[in-house]
Amino acid sequence: MLKQQSTQIRIVLVEPAGPLNVGSVARIMKNMGFHHLVLVNPQCDPHGLEARKMAVHAPEILETATIVQTLPEALKGCQRAIATTSLDRSLPTKLENPRHSLPWLLGYPAALIFGREDRGLTNVELNYAQRFVRIPSDNTYRSLNLAQAVAICCYELYHLQTIALSDQKSQDSPPNPAPNLEAPIDLIEAYYQDLETLLLKIGYLYPHTASSRMEKIRRLFNRAYPSTEEVAMLRGMIRQMNWALSNHCENDS
Repeated sequence: MLKQQSTQIRIVLVEPAGPLNVGSVARIMKNMGFHHLVLVNPQCDPHGLEARKMAVHAPEILETATIVQTLPEALKGCQRAIATTSLDRSLPTKLENPRHSLPWLLGYPAALIFGREDRGLTNVELNYAQRFVRIPSDNTYRSLNLAQAVAICCYELYHLQTIALSDQKSQDSPPNPAPNLEAPIDLIEAYYQDLETLLLKIGYLYPHTASSRMEKIRRLFNRAYPSTEEVAMLRGMIRQMNWALSNHCENDS
């Protein structure tokens, strides 16, 4: 069970610039039993000598890392995603302590997202996560090194999984897990794209304010954790509304 939960969680680095950091992350991941590394548009060579030197006995993490160009690609197939940030953002969703929020990832295809070494994640990139964490640190210097941040979060997850495994062994008959019904993030993202197109068409959204309005809509739906069936229903409603709009326009002409 411990290994199964680890394999469901991917560590996502967005545009990492330092090969030493990437190599260190690979080593940390192997230390804590994680193996799925995803690099979004890396700004360094993750297979070069510097990265491999820091990975030490974890070169396979670098060799099998998935490299994609965009964050939505990195999250394909995930049902849950948490993004890390060290900055105070104008987000309606609070920044949480990793110890309190990371258990939410366990048991699901999930992603833990880390931003660039120099400026973290953009507000647009944060939109793809459902929850946000900030590692507590002294106010005089909050920003942690990328590899250090990954190490802290991976340790917390490893510790949580170890406790869960110990509790399970102490029970005569462990409870059956709840059905895993939440829709994948990429399916929800497709719904958001459909919805934005429709809302622009009917005039509820305007091009110059669509982004900020859609952020609020995303937050609302992210709190609901809709199932695949529910997202399919919502997309079906949008298709029907688009058909009705087209049919109405044809009748008017």
